Amino acid sequence: MDIQNLRAFLLVAEEGSFSLAAERLHLSQPAVSKRIALLEQSLGCELFDRIGRHIGLTEAGQALLPHAKAIVQQLFTAEQAVRDLSGAVAGQLRLATSHHIGLHRLPPVLSAFSKAYPEANIDIDFMDSEQAYDLIMQSRSELAVVTLAPVADDSMVTRPLWRDPLVFMVAADHPLAASGACRLADLARHPAILPGLNTYTGQIVKRLFADHRLSLQVSMATNYLETIRMMASVGLGWTVLPQTMLDPDLVALPVAAVELERTLGLVYHRSRSLSRAAQAFVSVLDAFADGD
Repeated sequence: MDIQNLRAFLLVAEEGSFSLAAERLHLSQPAVSKRIALLEQSLGCELFDRIGRHIGLTEAGQALLPHAKAIVQQLFTAEQAVRDLSGAVAGQLRLATSHHIGLHRLPPVLSAFSKAYPEANIDIDFMDSEQAYDLIMQSRSELAVVTLAPVADDSMVTRPLWRDPLVFMVAADHPLAASGACRLADLARHPAILPGLNTYTGQIVKRLFADHRLSLQVSMATNYLETIRMMASVGLGWTVLPQTMLDPDLVALPVAAVELERTLGLVYHRSRSLSRAAQAFVSVLDAFADGD
């Protein structure tokens, strides 16, 4: 049973798509399909039901899945152990991060790491911070650089890296902008465009209004901060975004007695032994973290 075929099987199962698995493996879709076909041929059964565009595991695929995960993880651990003996920083590091952090915080970190450790390869998955936590829990990512959860999880190691002040913002021609400053009660009377209230950033805003016994009028919610900024800039509502996203199309709206911020940081599973590549990446991250 070829390990590359097993890796292809796991990614198709995870993504529910041959094309997305091919992107992750940096292969063509036919190449991934061939790997799955060879694996099915060696096992003498079909592993996926292909109904239209939907891809799902067959009963045989479901039975193989946990064993394939264990085999691939054991191989990764073996490779890591051998590399650690040589002291080399090499191999693949799987990193999960949010789009916002990937755009605004990680570029200099990634540049410094790639120059210092050219033999190491980073496989980056972009997603919501909450999903990244799940990947760490499932051991499908080694590290995550995300918005830290408001409530700590004892199974996770979390290391704050950057303070990220949050600012109330509106379009320059929005009625709230004319006042220059306002109260939370004033905001509650106008529609808001916010990150989903199930996200860590959304929870911060939701808790603030709940503490003041005020209701939010959320007209639109999305987890993509760039989309929120665009909708707020055309006057569809006020919003709360990281200070770094303030641009000429928006004005900051001071709110009396309110200062919000979130913390961006590193997360990994407490029970996981970090590879040399992961340890090196953590060291580079520390060099770019906010000073005390």
